[in-house]
Amino acid sequence: MTETSSRPLTDVHDMVVVHRVFRREFRLLPALVRAVPAGDTARAAVLAGHARLCLTGLHLHHTSEDVLLWPKLLERAAPDAALVHRMEAQHARVEQAVDRLGPALRRWQAEARPAVTVEVATDLEELAAALLEHLDDEEREILPLAARQLTQAEWSELGQHGMKEMRRQDLPLMFGMVVEECSPEERSEMLAVVPAPVRLLLRTVFARRYRRYVSRVRGGR
Repeated sequence: MTETSSRPLTDVHDMVVVHRVFRREFRLLPALVRAVPAGDTARAAVLAGHARLCLTGLHLHHTSEDVLLWPKLLERAAPDAALVHRMEAQHARVEQAVDRLGPALRRWQAEARPAVTVEVATDLEELAAALLEHLDDEEREILPLAARQLTQAEWSELGQHGMKEMRRQDLPLMFGMVVEECSPEERSEMLAVVPAPVRLLLRTVFARRYRRYVSRVRGGR
């Protein structure tokens, strides 16, 4: 497929909305972790669980790109192959940071020792640095390219792929994280793609569940 003046650009703004979640959560987490009192394994368990939820969402997001986005761009936008390979290398750096974080989270949740608290917070900061660089580059370089090279149906497959792979019990919380900073128009677009009964739950029961969850994560009761 080549870019033609007759085909409108694909709307890729939903990825910007999803990226807000990762920017927000991985910026907040290091400070939340550092504030945990020594030995408070209950609080550590809350934050470790939240970190794992965010890491799962990030893994599924990147897997969708690895499977459905990079191959298409390499095939259709050969002059930009070096850019795509740079994105793949950034994914690898993020994954390395995630791999370092996993064992530290397990130790921290079990012990909440100050030294492990510092280790987890530092690992999260290193992950955030690698991730934010990638998200900035992706929005600046990849999204305009994808808007030209992918159809709307092909682009929609990325989000559908991640949702299919996510655990059902995690979906309401992930949806809550996504819509937390959405504009009314963005929120309406997100809700429009789910069945009407689920839409009602997301606006009521699941919305209340998310508010309780995020209050607990960020230090409320």
